[in-house]
Order: sequence, then C-alpha cells, then structure tokens
Amino acid sequence: MAILNILHYPDPRLRQKAQPVTVIDSSIKKLVDNMLETMYQAPGIGLAATQVNITKQVVVIDISEDKSSPLILINPEITARQGTVESEEGCLSVPEIFEPVTRAAEITVHYLDYNGQEREAQAQNLLAACIQHELDHLTGKLFIDYLSNLKRNRIRKKMEKRRRLSA
Repeated sequence: MAILNILHYPDPRLRQKAQPVTVIDSSIKKLVDNMLETMYQAPGIGLAATQVNITKQVVVIDISEDKSSPLILINPEITARQGTVESEEGCLSVPEIFEPVTRAAEITVHYLDYNGQEREAQAQNLLAACIQHELDHLTGKLFIDYLSNLKRNRIRKKMEKRRRLSA
C-alpha cells in the first residue's frame, strides 16, 4: 500500500467533479486500500478520492476510536435527509481549520461496498456529518463553502500564506 498526496485548499483540483466507478476491479480496491492507509496516517476520519486527485466516486470513512471499522462508499448517493444539526468540522484538505457547519441530522445513503455489493445505510450524528462532508468533495464542494465569504477569504489567505512559507 502507499500513502497518497492529499491536495490542500485552494488547489483548483479539489473543485473537480468525480465520475462514477463503472467496474470495481483490482485498481479500485488498491485505491481504497491506499486511501484508508492515507486517511489513518493523516490522521483523519474520512477521505474522498478527489482529495488525492482521483476523480472517482470513492469515499473511505472510519469514525471508530481504534480505527477498526472502515466504511467504503463507492458511487454513494444520499437518498433521504432528516432534521438539521450544527457541528464543528475540519478537513484534511483544509488543515488546522475548524468551523461550525449545519447539515442533515440523519441521512440514508445508497452505495456499493468494497466488493461491489449494493448497500443502504442510515447514519446520524458524526457519521451522518462525515458522509455528507465526504460526498460534498465528490461534487467539488468543501466545508468552507458553507461559511460566509469573509471567513472563506480569511481561510484562503491563511492557507496560501502557509503554502508560501512551506515552499
């Protein structure tokens, strides 16, 4: 397995829309395995393929304390949303930035698993927020897009300065 390079905002590649996976073959399984290793090493609780510059509808999530319960979502689609809740979010592509975001409190998601089996799951709380956050990445949307223009511009300037200082 390999650690993949995570793109950082304001990299324009984060705005690309992911394409559906047509066949779950060894290359997709290798991508999932590499994404899990990258997410755990980062460390994070979710990672979308677009964050590692792969425009495929693939997401990995693991909110367990011991990192033993990976959830693989291929071609995911949220089919139901209920209620709203505001919680603080962060992102591996926008490091060290945490802001409150309002999302659906409960969701139903339809997806293919690691072996290509159709699945449907209900999620709430942290898992629901994480799924919504990662699925946004597949459409080129970042959690900071839910913030005011002023906050978003401050974050962009901070991230650009950080990139200049580390170059």
